[in-house]
Amino acid sequence: MLFALLVVQLWAAHAVAFFAHEYAHAVVAWALGWKHNPLDLDYAEPSIGVLLIQLGINQNVDETPILAAGRGLDVALIGLAGSLLGNAFLTYPLSRLGYRQAKKFHRRAWAMFAFWVSAASIGNFIDYVPIRTFAGGLGDIGSLERGLGWSPWLALIVLGIPTLAVTAYFFLKVVPATVTWLFPHSPGARYGVALLAVFSVFGFYGAAGLLEGGPISYRLSLASVLIVMPLMMVGEVLLLRANARALAAGSTAP
Repeated sequence: MLFALLVVQLWAAHAVAFFAHEYAHAVVAWALGWKHNPLDLDYAEPSIGVLLIQLGINQNVDETPILAAGRGLDVALIGLAGSLLGNAFLTYPLSRLGYRQAKKFHRRAWAMFAFWVSAASIGNFIDYVPIRTFAGGLGDIGSLERGLGWSPWLALIVLGIPTLAVTAYFFLKVVPATVTWLFPHSPGARYGVALLAVFSVFGFYGAAGLLEGGPISYRLSLASVLIVMPLMMVGEVLLLRANARALAAGSTAP
């Protein structure tokens, strides 16, 4: 039962974060006058990839006339809108709010779904910064770099610091607290969900550079999957064990 729920929730959470990201691009392009319909994405041809992970669907915004008009700032805003507006301002904070509300009313299934939307939001940060920051002008960060004349290193510093902060907070605080509340009597489920969260962010989203972005993105994705993910898994297990010992000591204290 838990496995089936996890599969459905992971798929749905990815879709929520993905479409919020893509529609944010489209809405900002429409608001700036570069798109007639904010809901007009390129939905791609139906396929298993589209169904499972929305592979091939994109914002459907042509940057060429925007750049030709000398509106580099608009290009940057449209490119940044996906991660900033769609995920940082919408899906991540709303998922944390949803988790707190579900916890308040003891709705564990809904709380876990909100948790996965948070993880998917973090994943959408990671797969652009740092994974595809050095993609040679491709993708959202490439739009930011073209529009503002930024170097990839400047984009990495400006966007990488908040990305690192929110990712660290998620894995140091959110994950342990969430799995402890969701599965108070099942250590196996706690470890399993925590490790799945690490895989989701660094193994799935962190692998984006294996599909696109050029050689640097490819190597960063390899590092994410082969180095960062295993280290994070070990760290998460140690953190959960330390939390369990602290809770046990507190429950037996006089």
